[in-house]
Amino acid sequence: MKHILLVVLLSFSLLPVSIIAEEYEWRKMRERMIEEIKQDMYQARHYVGQAQFSEPVLKAIGKVERHKFVPVYLRKSSYGNYPLPIGEGQTISQPFIVALMTEILGVDGGAKVLEIGTGSGYQAAVLAEIVREVYTIEIVANLAREAQTRLAMLGYDNVYVRYGDGMLGWPQEAPFDGIIVTAAGLNIPDTLLDQLAPGARMVMPVGAQDETQQLKVITKNIDMTVTERNVLPVRFVPITHKKR
Repeated sequence: MKHILLVVLLSFSLLPVSIIAEEYEWRKMRERMIEEIKQDMYQARHYVGQAQFSEPVLKAIGKVERHKFVPVYLRKSSYGNYPLPIGEGQTISQPFIVALMTEILGVDGGAKVLEIGTGSGYQAAVLAEIVREVYTIEIVANLAREAQTRLAMLGYDNVYVRYGDGMLGWPQEAPFDGIIVTAAGLNIPDTLLDQLAPGARMVMPVGAQDETQQLKVITKNIDMTVTERNVLPVRFVPITHKKR
């Protein structure tokens, strides 16, 4: 045991001091971000119906290195509680919204989840820390390729990325225990509801770009009826469709 401990200490001491200091600073920034989103959740408790995030969601948000999912020139801003541009007219969502959508999806460790709108892969990574498998679709080819490479390099081998029209879903892998849509649509797509397992939820912003959108939780009940609930007013980029 003493020999093992010595090897570990020696290995740690060989790391450049600058890298150790940088990693420490990233970790402190994540901790501050988590405190901010916890405060946001408390302030939004009357909308959401709960005052606190669950432990799995907080743990996932605290583990995923958000600075690796934004352009290099924005890394110093990566733990601010606001959205950031990632190119191609798309954004990485505000950390509070990512945490909230994950929370109200209500999935556990055995779940298989579909995400529409991969973006940089951040929401998929957060989900991957909680669920068994994440299937994510991105309509912008460059973003899909970059996200696939990024997620693989970071070790997320339970995330599967596809380039294509997310509104078609991923029927070969259906049904899903949860579906997250990370862009706003004018209505709730029947194609995605068809791929949702009975008893499961879909979380999606609904509304036009020039009006107040509502973050909705849509539940497909066991008897196959569908109910929906408005959670919070939000602002998302619009869903992009492929031209046919």
